Amino acid sequence: MRFLMAGLGLVLLAGCVTTADLEGNKPSISVVSKRDPKQYAMCVFPKWQAARTDSFMVETTNGYRLWVANSGLADELLDVTKTPNGSLIELKQRMSWSPGLGRDAIEKSVRDCL
Repeated sequence: MRFLMAGLGLVLLAGCVTTADLEGNKPSISVVSKRDPKQYAMCVFPKWQAARTDSFMVETTNGYRLWVANSGLADELLDVTKTPNGSLIELKQRMSWSPGLGRDAIEKSVRDCL
């Protein structure tokens, strides 16, 4: 029983990971788009939802933030930040080298919507 409780505690701690954990990662994609943040986010988000139902989007003070979570862990983080001529697009990934579920579609949509 103690092992079960200890294991459950570790699982709960792992579930506390947020998008903040990916903010320090180097972007796997960092580009500038002529589209404004809303246009870009509204292009990408439906494609993310089609690829992964666990996709989320929020409006920020200077753009939009999209992320994909899996079992409480953020796997993909896309920041769309307003610039004077459009948007700065930065995709940060937990394990960019790993072929995760829907990862190709996630990356393709980031590029296709530029």
